[in-house]
Amino acid sequence: MRILIYGINFSPELTGVGKYTGEMAEWLAARGHEVRVVTSPPHYPHWLVPSKYSSWRYRREQGVSASRSGGTLEVVRCPLWVPRAPRGWRRILHLASFALTTVPAMLAQIFWQPEIALVIEPAVLCAPLALFVARLSGATAWLHVQDFEVDAAFELGDLSNAPARQWAHAVERFLMRRFDRVSAISGRMVEQLPGKGVDPSRTVLFRNWVDTSAIHPLTGPSPWREKLGIPKQAVVALYSGSMGRKQGLELLVEASRRLASRPDIQFVFCGDGAYRETLERRCRRSCNVLFLPLQPREQLNDLLNMADIHLLPQRAGAADLVMPSKLTGMLASGRAILATAHPGTQLAAELEARGMVTPPGDADALVSALIRLADDDVLRSRMGQEARQYAIRHLDRDEIISRFERALLEACGQSIARAEEPSPAGEAGKLPAS
Repeated sequence: MRILIYGINFSPELTGVGKYTGEMAEWLAARGHEVRVVTSPPHYPHWLVPSKYSSWRYRREQGVSASRSGGTLEVVRCPLWVPRAPRGWRRILHLASFALTTVPAMLAQIFWQPEIALVIEPAVLCAPLALFVARLSGATAWLHVQDFEVDAAFELGDLSNAPARQWAHAVERFLMRRFDRVSAISGRMVEQLPGKGVDPSRTVLFRNWVDTSAIHPLTGPSPWREKLGIPKQAVVALYSGSMGRKQGLELLVEASRRLASRPDIQFVFCGDGAYRETLERRCRRSCNVLFLPLQPREQLNDLLNMADIHLLPQRAGAADLVMPSKLTGMLASGRAILATAHPGTQLAAELEARGMVTPPGDADALVSALIRLADDDVLRSRMGQEARQYAIRHLDRDEIISRFERALLEACGQSIARAEEPSPAGEAGKLPAS
């Protein structure tokens, strides 16, 4: 099958949408499919293009042919403008710059005649071009929603103009109903698709996943504790991931201040993003907070195992619009999770018996829950075991992408027999490092 993937985030980005899109492309190439990706240079979550890439030149990367399967992976990176503070209209201009520069790269794919044209949201601004290419090439047009970015932009305050909101939702509905298939990463998000004009018969659940063999509980202490000089008896509350406005990280700053008299509770904030400088400034005088840069993939398991409690804050209104990509690794590491979400949301349901959930923005409730978890080793252990078992049963990478592969084949009328036995991507299909 010839699969065209169109999205602004891709490998080697370590967090968020790019991580999952990259792993999916590698997996499909290793299964024998021809995969082409039109994307941008890596820039998330730092909002900075690394020196080995360029934000103003086109670049083509050829993946390694999947030797026995015959699959290939080819990536075209297109220029874009990357703002240092991606908020409001600057973020829209950022997304629009990508949609504009990808026009020649996407039009060139018409002659390749893909069978699937898969666009990843965000950004919905890419949807018109994806539909145009799909119709001219005869491909099945597929939209995969990682974030409901229009809803999130208004709910989280990036945009607030009422007429603009009405217009944006009308455009979103107009575009979504024209895709042959629309998938989303959680059940609640799939349930919202008919309200956006998508026929329920065309909706698909395609969850994010985790490699449970790569992320697993360690038998002993994480080496990161010794590296950071954290005492063995200390309880580590870890936040690891992108640092932006939708995460609600200011709540963790307040919690660290209120728990300054508890030297046995150590906060560790690991990651990068537009909000990191603000966080560091607010925590400058805190003795119970350590900052780490975003860690490479090979360090992730040790990092996640450093935690006794994983912290997962979110701002109010985000829990059913975006599902944190970091959640899958937290669950697989076998540690208790403390999140902020309203009851009845998808995130609250995911953490039932596997963690604790407090209302967004409620510092009192967060601190109280954190103290309870820190003081109860048995409770933390039980929640961690439940989290690990949930990840094994429901979040296995090969099983999830294999089901998605079958859905892709069915959508373009091909036999699904070849997809019955999942095959991990391994090294085949991976892109060169530079």
